[in-house]
Amino acid sequence: MRVKGFNHITINISDLQRSLQFYQNVLGMDLVHRGRTDAYLEWGDAWVCLLENKKLHRSEKKKLGVDHFAFSIDDEDFFAAVHQLEHYHVNIVRGPVKRGKGWTINFLDPDGIEMELHTSDLQERMTVWE
Repeated sequence: MRVKGFNHITINISDLQRSLQFYQNVLGMDLVHRGRTDAYLEWGDAWVCLLENKKLHRSEKKKLGVDHFAFSIDDEDFFAAVHQLEHYHVNIVRGPVKRGKGWTINFLDPDGIEMELHTSDLQERMTVWE
């Protein structure tokens, strides 16, 4: 099986309006479609689907399944993104820190879902495994 790369992620969220404010205003994603309980946003070459389900509740952090997801960002844009996260008082859980040959920062969305911005690719990351 040959894939070309990352396509999209669907995120279960508790409040569509609150999450849209975060994903659009803080992260700068472009809204493509908004439904009654879902929204589709573009961010670089990827897209993100927000799927509201008020019956779901956040469980403990460490469990089976996805730990976090990361998006690539250019070195020259990284620290402006860090300042934007800080400006909006986003909960930063790690970083900014150099990992391998790249910079990384991990942060939480309004529902506590962990995301990461990272500046290097897999080959660069593997040259200095931590």
